[in-house]
Amino acid sequence: MLLPQLVEGIAIDVARPGSATSDIAWLTDDSRQVRPGSLFAAMTGSTHKGQDYVRDAVRYGAVAILAHRDVIEDIIPLVPDGVTLLAADEPRMALAQLAARFYAPQPDYVAAVTGTDGKTSVAHFTSSLWEWQGKKAASFGTVGVRGGNLPVELTDMAIANTTPGSVALHQLLQALARHGVQHVAMEASSHGLHQYRLDGVRLFSAAFTNLTQDHLDYHGTLEAYFEAKARLFKELLPKDGTAVINLEDALGEALIAACRERGIRHWGYGHIKGAELELVEWRPHVKGAEVVLNLFGTVYTTDVPLLGRFQVMNLLAALGMVAASGEPVDSLIGYLPKAEGVPGRMQRAVVTPQGAVVLVDYAHTPGALEQVLKAVRLHAENARVIAVFGCGGDRDPIKRPLMGEIAGRLADVAILTDDNPRTEDAASIRAAVKAGMGHAVAEVHDIGGRAEAIQAAVRMARAGDVVLIAGKGHEKEQIIGTVKHPFDDVQVARDAANAKEAALG
Repeated sequence: MLLPQLVEGIAIDVARPGSATSDIAWLTDDSRQVRPGSLFAAMTGSTHKGQDYVRDAVRYGAVAILAHRDVIEDIIPLVPDGVTLLAADEPRMALAQLAARFYAPQPDYVAAVTGTDGKTSVAHFTSSLWEWQGKKAASFGTVGVRGGNLPVELTDMAIANTTPGSVALHQLLQALARHGVQHVAMEASSHGLHQYRLDGVRLFSAAFTNLTQDHLDYHGTLEAYFEAKARLFKELLPKDGTAVINLEDALGEALIAACRERGIRHWGYGHIKGAELELVEWRPHVKGAEVVLNLFGTVYTTDVPLLGRFQVMNLLAALGMVAASGEPVDSLIGYLPKAEGVPGRMQRAVVTPQGAVVLVDYAHTPGALEQVLKAVRLHAENARVIAVFGCGGDRDPIKRPLMGEIAGRLADVAILTDDNPRTEDAASIRAAVKAGMGHAVAEVHDIGGRAEAIQAAVRMARAGDVVLIAGKGHEKEQIIGTVKHPFDDVQVARDAANAKEAALG
């Protein structure tokens, strides 16, 4: 694409002209990926300055350099004549808009979900509901690219972040569209929204799940964290789009007000009278729950094979986004009894020989840990809840004692272990978590080795207990290897009968 055609209408100025016929063959903000004919975006991050990589970019064949207006004077001496210098007040936003134009087309229906917790599940359920309707659909985010009948080159695409960088994001959308995928659900992280990665994505719907403490190491305050997520509704969702908002969250009304001010159609969901997608009743049982839903004025009663009330909330958000694409709600209800959650989200991994069920869940924030522990308690009936959890290093240290307090209050046995300490001392992280467990009602164990902690939890679990392995969500195979007893409903019944027989002597 010729450079004048590429930048037309985007808030970019030509700071110094280069070749008038520059034909752009590639976009990147990574100097290592520059190839002849590239436009290189010299972005400044938290640990580096983009101008430090300009010489490399030119050496590898960049014909145009995009940078912040304030650093153009510093870049001029580094760039030979013939290379165009482009200036922007918001170069990240400009790059995203360039990428949207360069890597067209996009799928016709792109839905985005933001929130602290639930993004992966909502995106997964949204894609699955479309597939239920016979659409070729996909979702992507934390767990990569997922969808039925997608080619390997798509499902194997590496996604470095929950929301990919703007160039990678638009390359992925183009690849999906070219493979006939016209219905896509994606996760919108606060980092991605704050860094303009989604700018240029043509959205038709967006959902908000909740806001709890996370990523304050990046955003600084909860207010700034919320404003980053609110960009999805205040700036990116077009006026003919539909917002699907969790009314049970205290900030839901603020987003409803923002949508109302912009004239955007908005639907609320939750256990709130008058919500367009209302959860009237949730009746948990050992395999999931019976639910009563009032969807746009019609009441439905059905069974959902998912553990945790929050998973039903995630389903409601997905139902809203799919309904916004024109699918009738009546045709979607049949999916609910067959709904399968995302691997690693309240996933039943195994049952021990003693008859205890072991679950894995990605919960790694205070809000998520509290949510899953409360859910597990409802499904555990009169048995014990054993929680294995930890906190990652080089991430929001404020949440560590909060998570300790939550596990100590809601579990019967809390096993504190390591969870990606990264560059920090693992023992120091655990000490910070334990600082919040001073009034714990749970029996507390500190076992640094994660595999050892999981094994300890499995060994101590008795018939009927529920063991929750929190924080990673991908440890099912490790647990199966530890227990050597895959989850099976028939086996659960057999184990319960054996346990009862043993108890009777």
